[in-house]
Amino acid sequence: MKVSGVVITKNEEKNIERCLASLSFCDEVIVVDSHSTDTTIAKAKKFTSKVFVRDWTGYVDQKAYATGLATHDWVLSLDADEEVTKELQDEIQHRIKESSQEVAFLVARRTIHSGKWIRYGGWYPNRLIRLYKKSEGSWEGGAVHESWRTLGLVGKLKNDLIHYSFESFCDQVERNNLYSSLGAKALRDSNHSFCVYRLILKPISKFIETYLLKLGFLDGYHGFFISVSAAYSVFLKWAKLWELTVNDKKK
Repeated sequence: MKVSGVVITKNEEKNIERCLASLSFCDEVIVVDSHSTDTTIAKAKKFTSKVFVRDWTGYVDQKAYATGLATHDWVLSLDADEEVTKELQDEIQHRIKESSQEVAFLVARRTIHSGKWIRYGGWYPNRLIRLYKKSEGSWEGGAVHESWRTLGLVGKLKNDLIHYSFESFCDQVERNNLYSSLGAKALRDSNHSFCVYRLILKPISKFIETYLLKLGFLDGYHGFFISVSAAYSVFLKWAKLWELTVNDKKK
């Protein structure tokens, strides 16, 4: 069985070479870029001739488009900050060759934050479908959390996918700003109304969830900083929903 590796990108010059090198075992590699202004496209072309550029249309549609370009039914979809280990490469080749019933596979992501593997706080194993038959499902989700959905049998891979999530806490703060904006718009679009109690209580409950209930404290200072950042991101989302609500009323 053959497999297509697909990646969506925008300004990923720091990650793209590592990611694409780890897809060298695939029978084809497809990159869909959203008008990068750095060297992402040039670096991607060193690994594959199948580099396409299109306007950003959201995570779900962008990944669906990339999947549609694949010429093989089995697709391995990665984010640019992910890497397939040699052990996972071998397992993927074996499982799709031997698979008779599974139409997709969950893979655990080992997330690296500021050089440290984050084991707690809900960050690991964080299993997601990354390997799937494109004829047996579709990409679904909202503005932030996209996922592959299928009605077929889903198996599990034993080896981890490496996820280089954040280079630093500064990097996390910047992305919190982006994702909270997307989250606020998603709340508004789904007719959620602003509530001051949610603005106050949801960040607190998020910290308790990640730091205490999901044992984030076992990751040391990293765990504490990550939990505070997660709570702050939730606060930003609801604060931005308030701002959107106010602005909508002015129109």
